[in-house]
Amino acid sequence: MMLEYALLAGAIFGLYFALAGLGLNLVFGVMRIVNLAHGDFMMLGAFSAFWLFRLIHLNPLFSALFVLALFALLGLPLYYLLVPPLLRAKDPEMLSFILFFGFSQAIEALAAIAFGPSERSLPGRLLGRGPIRILGQAFPAAWTWSGIASAAAVLAVYLYLYHSRLGYLTRAVMEDREEALATGIDVHFVSAIAFGLGLALAGIAGVFAPFMLGSATPSMGLGLTLQSFVVIVIGSLGNPLGTVLGGIIYGVSLMFMQTYFSSWASLLPYVLLILILLVRPSGLLGRQVRRA
Repeated sequence: MMLEYALLAGAIFGLYFALAGLGLNLVFGVMRIVNLAHGDFMMLGAFSAFWLFRLIHLNPLFSALFVLALFALLGLPLYYLLVPPLLRAKDPEMLSFILFFGFSQAIEALAAIAFGPSERSLPGRLLGRGPIRILGQAFPAAWTWSGIASAAAVLAVYLYLYHSRLGYLTRAVMEDREEALATGIDVHFVSAIAFGLGLALAGIAGVFAPFMLGSATPSMGLGLTLQSFVVIVIGSLGNPLGTVLGGIIYGVSLMFMQTYFSSWASLLPYVLLILILLVRPSGLLGRQVRRA
């Protein structure tokens, strides 16, 4: 029974962590930059959901739609402000670490001033009352609906990438940015849309963070970035849909650790990251992201 529960709960959490890492991997795949402020945008999504419920009693499912639109629009000017200078640098990946780390620290400091250091949470009843049974196992409704919402967001990104004209252009830029530019694709426009979508996905994941992770604090961003980074490294850097595989593996591993070795669970992200980098640096799906 414990084994079945850990597997199913891990799958639910895996869908959530797939959503958490998807935006980070999309940005890296298109621009080859690492957004170390990714977790801080998740934190802002969580606080957006909290205050929208606190002020106007807006259900988080509707907050997710609001956050999607707001963060996507915010991403467009942020892209043109931050990213083009990075892409002109000799080593944009390393410079992106430095720039977005500073951006992350600024967001965290401003959030601490605005919201205070206290933990904020949302009542689980907002996503349903009572447990939901799946294959004989009972799970909190908040977990289940968060997993369903995460799966829906991942599916929407799949449809965008593989069944829309802009998605085709996005994948062309991911495959070879210089060649896409040479064929007449407006690379900056496509990249700006991808950057906005990456922030929007982070914001949506943040909306469900209080239900999946228990609470939200201004300092949670670094930990969320680390977890998201582990997820995309497991799946494959630069392959957004590989994030789903990484999320499921991470979610199931986390549930097993919390079920059988709870005192060691906090080490899991670091252990998985080290193992993947040592055994298969390009990720389980094997896509190479650096070119000679």
